[in-house]
Amino acid sequence: MNNTVRQEQSLILIVDDEPFIRAQLRLSLQYEGYRTVEAQDGREALSVFHQLQPDIVLLDAIMPDMDGFECCTRLQLLDSTRHTPVLMITGLEDKESVDRAFEVGAVDYVTKPIHWPVLRQRVKRLIQQSYLQQKLEAANRELQRLVTIDELTQIANRRRFEEYCLQEWQCMAREQLPLSLILCDVDFFKEYNDTYGHRAGDHCLQMVAKAIQDTVKRPADLVARYGGEEFAVILPRTESDGALHLAESICQSVRNLMVPHSRSQVNICVTISAGVATTIPQPNSDFQEIIDEADRALYQAKIAGRDRCQKYDKIPSSTVDLWKEW
Repeated sequence: MNNTVRQEQSLILIVDDEPFIRAQLRLSLQYEGYRTVEAQDGREALSVFHQLQPDIVLLDAIMPDMDGFECCTRLQLLDSTRHTPVLMITGLEDKESVDRAFEVGAVDYVTKPIHWPVLRQRVKRLIQQSYLQQKLEAANRELQRLVTIDELTQIANRRRFEEYCLQEWQCMAREQLPLSLILCDVDFFKEYNDTYGHRAGDHCLQMVAKAIQDTVKRPADLVARYGGEEFAVILPRTESDGALHLAESICQSVRNLMVPHSRSQVNICVTISAGVATTIPQPNSDFQEIIDEADRALYQAKIAGRDRCQKYDKIPSSTVDLWKEW
């Protein structure tokens, strides 16, 4: 969308208690191709703004009941005004009035009697600046999304996993609430790649990622690709039994995909193993603790035969040595 089209679609809210001034502004702005809507005082302006979300507000400073300064102050409290510039129109030119206009959130002002060429250029500039700011923020959001999303599976990547794990670890430590972690690993994935090829392997990972994502329902829970064929699920405020139940559901969801795997030693289709760890983080502790515990539980699941989930249990040193050799 180019700036000309954007300008023609822009909606301007005109707020003035004098009908003649409103009519002048309306005719002048409509001649430039803008759409307009009017309000005769500050209270009506707030109501119209809620309903129509204009692109810019032309606001008279001096009005009865609620003047432009108070109206502008209230507009700034609305999250929806973040990109909506307010241009104050005032007959006051003293330093105090000008300073106050900027203090309450106006981005510019023009004085009465209105110099129409100046008003036209300022409206055009403010709309363009607002539009460009929105484009920049949208681009930054997309960049941030790309930085934290795994390109292949379109779920969170390892970087996002570690950021969120740290965030929730610290939060649970402050509130002294449980944090659970599930680590999943596709069983015999090397053999799958060797048999069906890397393209099929990539598609398999995409299906597994989606199956996990579809099984995890709560907005606060994060599904991430931990690395290679490993996936992780962070579960804030989740007890051990709840995390184990979810892990079992995840394993079943992957089985239900029925992706053929002729070289699997545990099933005729692709399966996963899952390790579950739960803890109440202690202040000043390291979130790597829960990762290590979930990782040990995952390998306990593998040692026990794969295609299953395993809750973390402290294990004897002889089993630890076996795990290290695995």
